[in-house]
Amino acid sequence: MRKIYFFILFLALTCFTSCVDVVEHYDFKADGSCNVAYTFDMGKAVSVLMNLMSDSVKATPQFAIAKDTTLNFYSALPDSTQQKMTLDQVNLAKSSNLSVQMNLPKNIMKVSISHQAKNAADLQFYLRNISKIASQSNLSAVKGKGVKDFNAQDLLGGQDYYAYEVTPHKFYRIIDKTKFNAFLKKTQSTFTMAKAMLIEMPYKVVLNFAKPVKKVNNPKAILSADRKRVTLQTNMDEIIKNPSVMNLKIDF
Repeated sequence: MRKIYFFILFLALTCFTSCVDVVEHYDFKADGSCNVAYTFDMGKAVSVLMNLMSDSVKATPQFAIAKDTTLNFYSALPDSTQQKMTLDQVNLAKSSNLSVQMNLPKNIMKVSISHQAKNAADLQFYLRNISKIASQSNLSAVKGKGVKDFNAQDLLGGQDYYAYEVTPHKFYRIIDKTKFNAFLKKTQSTFTMAKAMLIEMPYKVVLNFAKPVKKVNNPKAILSADRKRVTLQTNMDEIIKNPSVMNLKIDF
């Protein structure tokens, strides 16, 4: 069992952002609430890395184990961590979940981090603080049935390079190039590995709104015919060359 969990941890640590399909999904409701989810699909990376594994490892019973598990952040944290959290951090953790789907023989390794924001202020707090809370709360210690030693902190860390402004009628985010360049420097070897393995690095942002969007400032963003969905499709190579491609200013 240890071998298979070590492999999962290896994927989580080395494949984040540079070797996965990343999708940010926002569903804005008429009452002002919003469901937000980050999904990290490592399936393509798994299919490549499978070629590097020995047949003896693939033949083990642990390799064939399939998992589909959801953990609440707060309930999964150790007591020592919970005691150090502020009330706002506790509320955020209680309304956030970590889901893991794993079936290595079928090249499935998907992680989703979701949150239900009550209103615009709650969503802005979440977006501005989730990376910080992940670090301070020691989410790398999260354990649960089927997710032993899974490092959620590394999955969240990359979202720290955005500045957000969210109100009931707008969703603005601007990438902080200084923080982004620091992130690139930290993960440079991983990006190099991904390119060597010919692993693509797509990144998609999907925002659904309860009413038509009035204005979108990003020329790459696609507005649906009913003006209620904004989709930004890019990849990490393009983002590295031009970080501003991830900037979004949406009025609705």
